[in-house]
Amino acid sequence: MNRLLILDTHALLYRSYHALPPLTSPEGLPVGAVYGFLSMFLKLFSEFHPVGIVAAFDRPEPTFRNHLYAEYQAQRPKADEDFVRQILLVKDVLSAFRIPLRDAVGYEADDVIGTIVRIVSKQKKQYGIDQIIIVTGDRDILQLVRDHDVYVYMPIKGLSEGKLYGEDDVAHRLGVRPSQVVDFKALCGDSSDNYKGVAGIGPKTAISLLHEYGSLEAIYMHLEEARLSNKIKCALREGKDHALLAKSLAMIRTDTPIDLKKEEISSFSFDANQAIQLFYKLGFVSLVKRIMKLDAVKNSQEEQGDAHMINRNQLDLFP
Repeated sequence: MNRLLILDTHALLYRSYHALPPLTSPEGLPVGAVYGFLSMFLKLFSEFHPVGIVAAFDRPEPTFRNHLYAEYQAQRPKADEDFVRQILLVKDVLSAFRIPLRDAVGYEADDVIGTIVRIVSKQKKQYGIDQIIIVTGDRDILQLVRDHDVYVYMPIKGLSEGKLYGEDDVAHRLGVRPSQVVDFKALCGDSSDNYKGVAGIGPKTAISLLHEYGSLEAIYMHLEEARLSNKIKCALREGKDHALLAKSLAMIRTDTPIDLKKEEISSFSFDANQAIQLFYKLGFVSLVKRIMKLDAVKNSQEEQGDAHMINRNQLDLFP
């Protein structure tokens, strides 16, 4: 199974920043979030053995969603300076691993991820990829899940454990299928992104409507003859504009202006010496040991002409 890992870097780093106590490098730099991110990254590598990895990033400029709705994410506080500095640090680390970094002006990392999924899924043979696993802490990305093709891995209990989501797992957690996640958010809104759905329509009602009609458009197509209470019909009529706007905000775009060459994701490799030097500089001594073991196993497998089939017992990065 040739897997591509797509890292929702900002979301994962943010989760790490709040899950772990502050750490500083020998030079006094804040590095706790980077350490947690890298620990999880190495665990993922040992678990999924990807042939390729791509890291998606947010950018500081406003996105098309801010132009659609001025209050989008307006309630979120400005990021801590220590966190912002660690975004730059993690880019250095990922570059040392020769992992391609992608972002796009006017779009969020979600949209960059959606575009990568579209590009690779349409040309799986050309890219040499059988399966895509998106690593994120953002539930919005669950809308991209497709069984046998695209899965989402989400950390739970901090960073030490995680769950792989297929279509049935999404339905069990949210009550709707991945293809209905956007319609669900259109009806209910999203307080974390600061936009409303249809006033008076809560999660239970939204799930019931989507089970009955399948999509937001179908709900409105059959609204007048639907066997719904007058209260719900009235709420849907009055909230239609909000619902359509919310759907536009919730939907992940797949047309961001990025490219991705086959050679960038066809075989994951890294400069072990560069990574080790950087880890020492950051004070990540325990991670240095894991990198040395990872490099030794990788070199051994490459000599045998089987670099992608790394034995999990040999790797044993987390004894």
